[in-house]
Amino acid sequence: MARSALLNVMVQAAMKAGRSLSRDFGEVQNLQVSMKGPGDYVSQADRKAEDILFAELSKARPGYAFLMEERGAVGGDDDQHRWIVDPLDGTTNFLHGIPIFSISIALERQGQLVAAVIYNPAMDELYTAERGGGAFMNDRRLRVAGRIKLTDCVIGCGIPHLGRGQHGNFLVELRNVMAEVSGVRRLGSAALDLAYVAAGRMDGFWETGLSAWDIAAGLLLVREAGGFVSDMDGGQDMLDNGSVVAGNEVIQRALLKAVKKPISAR
Repeated sequence: MARSALLNVMVQAAMKAGRSLSRDFGEVQNLQVSMKGPGDYVSQADRKAEDILFAELSKARPGYAFLMEERGAVGGDDDQHRWIVDPLDGTTNFLHGIPIFSISIALERQGQLVAAVIYNPAMDELYTAERGGGAFMNDRRLRVAGRIKLTDCVIGCGIPHLGRGQHGNFLVELRNVMAEVSGVRRLGSAALDLAYVAAGRMDGFWETGLSAWDIAAGLLLVREAGGFVSDMDGGQDMLDNGSVVAGNEVIQRALLKAVKKPISAR
């Protein structure tokens, strides 16, 4: 596939940060798994990757604003463009030596997502998309799965953990989905969940309590792979309210209906 100069900038930044994370991932696998040492080490790995991404993207496109997990909002002279960056999505997996984590970079232009990169350095899988140009994984064109019955589908989700989310609400949503699908998966990286939907590996995905940097790149990937995304209310405020439901046109609609069943129907 031919990449634009802009997408090449994003890919090069992701690959450079990915090399840093890969080195740190190799080290964290050898550390004693305790709350102190590895946790601190992963935080350092996260910050190092973010520093690389910030430096590379700033150098290539001076003046663009940023929204980043560690730095937060960083203003720029160009108020039309904003990078939305997660240097390490899947921190808990990284900490435990599970090779399912990613770097996520999206570019927003005048409020619209126009380019996306998600990179899993442990598996060397690079997902890219540009608005109107399709979605790709390592240069292979992506298309969402074509299944049209929930009973045939494998659906991804996020599970709220200690100190996060409404556990009771999620258990009701999960019960409803479990009753209608072939299987449910929890990867631990929302960016990769959405990339897997774009690649047809999973038929759909839903989660709440997310941040914009978790999902911005994945939203564009799904759309460019022919999929549909909405928030839990059926709207398009995913980046603001942190909820997402994704799939092909039929499955996205059916999954949204399942997770939003009225209390009386549960």
